[in-house]
Amino acid sequence: MTIARTQAYALRQLDALADKMQRETKIGDLATTAKDAEPKAQEWLTVLARCFQLQDAIAVLELDRVLDVSPEELDRHRLGLRAARQNRLNLISRSTGHLVARMNAAADTANTKVLLHPTRSPAVVQSSNRLSAGVHDFHERLGIESGGRSSETRRWADAATEARNRALETGAKGVGAARTLGSETLDRAGSVKKVFSSEITERLRRLRGNDEEHAERAE
Repeated sequence: MTIARTQAYALRQLDALADKMQRETKIGDLATTAKDAEPKAQEWLTVLARCFQLQDAIAVLELDRVLDVSPEELDRHRLGLRAARQNRLNLISRSTGHLVARMNAAADTANTKVLLHPTRSPAVVQSSNRLSAGVHDFHERLGIESGGRSSETRRWADAATEARNRALETGAKGVGAARTLGSETLDRAGSVKKVFSSEITERLRRLRGNDEEHAERAE
């Protein structure tokens, strides 16, 4: 029971670290929290590994005891211990996986703000990668399947280049739209001009016709 309580406490501490990472929104606070979380997470992973080792050792002692007292119950007891072990693995995997997911999300957020925070953003990514590597190694030792990934630190120059390209692309679209609008306006103006010219020509023709008719009558 002491080992089980210690394991549960360690899992709660890892969950608390993940929740704290999730609450942070400012890069400065995120960098500080990620830096603090890295050594704390390693400590609690060590506690979990020791708990798991002790629980396996106790399971062996239990099987030896059952073999001596009730050999016919050995298989059933072994199946029960195996199920309990898998349940512990699932709990550990869920908590550690949640922590890694929050660290990766923090790294992604930091990479999107590297232009404004060229020093703190890479620090968040590096802390995330080190913690993820530690969890991945921990999973391997316990036999937990781990799909850990590392986040690539986004360079300030790359982010600046991408921002410039987006601005140029947006500007080019704006110029193209202005040209299109200008062409359409000129076309409409030309059409209106033609209409007005036609009307004026028709009116002049009618006026000349009327003048000629009056002149003939006067004669």
